[in-house]
Amino acid sequence: MVRELVSLTKPRVSLLVLLTSAGGLALAEGALPSGRVLAMLLGMWLVVGCANALNCWMERESDGLMSRTSKRALPAGRLSPQAALWFALVLLVAAIPILTYLVNPLTGFLGALAVVLYVGVYTPLKSRSPSALVVGAVPGALPPMMGVTAASGELNSLAWVLFGILFLWQMPHVIGLSCYRKSDYAAAGIKVLPVVRGDRVAKWHAVLWSLPLVPCSLLLVPLGVGGVVYAVGAALLGLTYVAATLWGIRRDDGARWGRRLFLVSLFYLPLLFIALMLDAV
Repeated sequence: MVRELVSLTKPRVSLLVLLTSAGGLALAEGALPSGRVLAMLLGMWLVVGCANALNCWMERESDGLMSRTSKRALPAGRLSPQAALWFALVLLVAAIPILTYLVNPLTGFLGALAVVLYVGVYTPLKSRSPSALVVGAVPGALPPMMGVTAASGELNSLAWVLFGILFLWQMPHVIGLSCYRKSDYAAAGIKVLPVVRGDRVAKWHAVLWSLPLVPCSLLLVPLGVGGVVYAVGAALLGLTYVAATLWGIRRDDGARWGRRLFLVSLFYLPLLFIALMLDAV
């Protein structure tokens, strides 16, 4: 049962979120006591785990209609909905006080906001409108911002630029996945762009969201966070991301286009942070 409960937190997604929040923490000015760093990372994992678990609990029926998610613990019947709900609530009750009192109130507020937006707004909106994509990108972009606020205690320029990078990156990333898995989303009644507006419109949305990602990522250079290595790397990665949205845009095969874009998106963030680390070295 423990293994099934942990699976509700979506460990791979949680790990990516931890890495982005740790990145924001590392890029912010000022050294933090090791205890506060550990509290930040623990609180972040609990917040993300809680949001993911509540999402799994709320979408257990629609997950059972999708081949990609039908084998998860709740739709497969390996875990009861009551156990999943209690587990998620325990994580929530632990997470917000840790972030608020052991880190700082601003970080705690952002953690609570992320849960409310993801669970209370984004999750129910998915079955009603493709605009859920924009709403869901907000809590997804908050972790690196929370890393900065944990160190600085304020929403400074670095926090907003990191938020912008994560927000803009998510849009083509999710659009690519929704084109690739369009039949799954349609079967579950989830109103993603390719289901509601068609592949062609979804593709152009991906292009338009990818374009501002290039200048947004380069804003870390005038802020003094990135140098020449990062500038070159960010520009090349951004242009590659834009090219992936444009490649095959006029063809009718949305699934193939979406799969390729989704795979490219998976490499973008790790390579961007590697460029930052190379600059630091």
